[in-house]
Amino acid sequence: MNNKPHFYAVIIGSEILNRRRVDQHFDYLSLALQDKGFSLFASLTIKDDENLITSTFEMIKNDPLAIIFCFGGIGSTPDDLTRQLSANVFSDGKLYRHTQFEQDILTRLEDRAYPHPIKMSDLPKDAGLLFNPINNMSGFHLNHRHFFMPGFPEMAQPMMDEIINNYIPKAKTVFSKGFIAECGEGRLTQLMTEVDKSLELSSLPMMNNGNPKVEFSLSGEDNKLVESELKKFTDFLDETEVTYTFF
Repeated sequence: MNNKPHFYAVIIGSEILNRRRVDQHFDYLSLALQDKGFSLFASLTIKDDENLITSTFEMIKNDPLAIIFCFGGIGSTPDDLTRQLSANVFSDGKLYRHTQFEQDILTRLEDRAYPHPIKMSDLPKDAGLLFNPINNMSGFHLNHRHFFMPGFPEMAQPMMDEIINNYIPKAKTVFSKGFIAECGEGRLTQLMTEVDKSLELSSLPMMNNGNPKVEFSLSGEDNKLVESELKKFTDFLDETEVTYTFF
């Protein structure tokens, strides 16, 4: 991956949206990516709805930098739509019996594998398995970029660890510098438009006892460029006699 990847979390589960369960995927994934020097590009929590899942997958497919972590919907009940819809969008629209996964299911469940649990081994073409240490009912991936895991956090979390350890390289070092200024962010807007496009800026307006403040930072792989661009802001604040503190 020569360009910075865009990490998407897709959390499928009506039970989260109607508050029968509390999501645990976002925190775990975002912290795990942070340890590798990355952050999420987007996180979407969506219903078990065929059209919504399809349109979400299609949006992500259209991003050439996308890496998807998808949770839920890979079981064998009628509301488990992810296997087929991932095949529709990311592959040829067909499901193929994965022989190793089939054997894992038969070993665990024997006759109870039929008629429904065995269907979990029907996966998109050329899918690879993600090991499930809880019960050996695997997740799967496509092209080492599209990762599909169960909705159960106890099963998904070891899979996330496997993915991040084996498929996600450590990010390049990013330098970040910033300040908190005793003014509204509008004072800095024009300078923001002039920041070098290779840098990522963050501007967070705040209030303190009714007085405006702004937390501003610049990040990038070129430390000297970060420092020189930030100096344009601090020079302006000095000239306009605005108090600021670095963080």
